[in-house]
This record gives sequence, C-alpha cells and structure tokens, in this order.
Amino acid sequence: MLQITAEIAINENEIHEEFVRSAGPGGQNVNKVSTAVQLRFDAANSPSLPEVVRIRLLEQARGYLTKEGVLLIDAQRFRTQAANRQDALNRLMELIRKAAQQPKTRRKTRPTLASKIKRLETKKKRSETKNLRREKPVDDE
Repeated sequence: MLQITAEIAINENEIHEEFVRSAGPGGQNVNKVSTAVQLRFDAANSPSLPEVVRIRLLEQARGYLTKEGVLLIDAQRFRTQAANRQDALNRLMELIRKAAQQPKTRRKTRPTLASKIKRLETKKKRSETKNLRREKPVDDE
C-alpha cells in the first residue's frame, strides 16, 4: 500500500511501471540501459480514490491524462532506474495530495470607501489633463 494522506492509500497493484530508454544524460549507458520510468495509474477507475478527489485529480492533471483517464508520468531526470522510479512515485503522490486539498471558497468583497474616492479623484485628474489638451474654439466677436 502506498500511503498518500491519512485517509488515502493506493494499492500498488493499481500502479503500472514500464522501464524505457532515457533521452537524458548518461553517455553510452543511455543506449544500453532502460532507466526512464513510465508510470501509469488509472485515475478514472481507481477504487482507492474518494469521488471528490478523483474529480479534482482529473480536472487538475489534464496534461498527464490519456483519453481513457489513465494518468501517465514520465520520469527520466536521474541516471538510475531506482531514482527515476522514486521520482515518478513522488510526482504521483504530489498530484493526488494537491487534489485531496479542498480549495478555499472565494468570498465576495466590496471596494472600500477610500478606494472609491481614490478612483474618482484619478478619473477627475485625468479628465482635466485631457481637457487642457483640447483645442479651444475661436470666438468670432
């Protein structure tokens, strides 16, 4: 079991890892050893995720999702397979933790009296500046 938060734990059978060749640093080792990790997690059908967390995760991680709702994480930052595997798991856990946090509800606020007065004063000053630039009509008297 992979413990994400106090309430959320994911069974390791739900996470599928595939090791592929990396495009990162490593010299000739890159051509021989599969160190990059492709982690797949079926977020849309996971029984481990509460419904509200699943909905938020699918919304927040749109860039990582396939059409079927499978979360795909590529990790090739490090030269070793173990480090890349841990990096991919950490990124998955971080995405789920973010989705588990309930966003703060926005409360409507009104502008203060001081900000209203300041806005009107600025408008009046700008209007006067523009009026001074205008060409005065010539009186034929």
